[in-house]
Amino acid sequence: MHSAFGYVIWIVCGIGIVIAGFALASSGKVWEEIGKRGLLMERERGFAGGGTGASAMSAAAVAERDTEIRQMLEARNARRARRGEAPLDVEDELRRLTTPAVDDALRAEIRDLVVARNHRRARRGQPPLDVEAEVEREIAALTSPDYH
Repeated sequence: MHSAFGYVIWIVCGIGIVIAGFALASSGKVWEEIGKRGLLMERERGFAGGGTGASAMSAAAVAERDTEIRQMLEARNARRARRGEAPLDVEDELRRLTTPAVDDALRAEIRDLVVARNHRRARRGQPPLDVEAEVEREIAALTSPDYH
């Protein structure tokens, strides 16, 4: 009886593997359709700063984000007060957290974009822009609190 049980297990496993292989081979089109309908998360659609950048955020979304960050910072200050530590300035911390960081890699990427813009302007017969001044203008626009 024990020898028959082993054969039954192997036969059932073999049939299961064949069925799984057939199901996997026939479901290729289903996998291609995943994510193409309305079941995307908001950040995947370009909202809340994802996808198309910070410009996709509405004023209401920015206000909601800032309110939630303030609440978390106030909770942090309450914990700090319970431990006897000095509280942080909520508005300064909020500004620090929401201002985009401009590192050397970002500065180089902005410079590359300005150089490419100058090449397009030259092809159209327009005078080139001052690269360094344009980089600083773009960074100032990126880091301004009104840029959303």
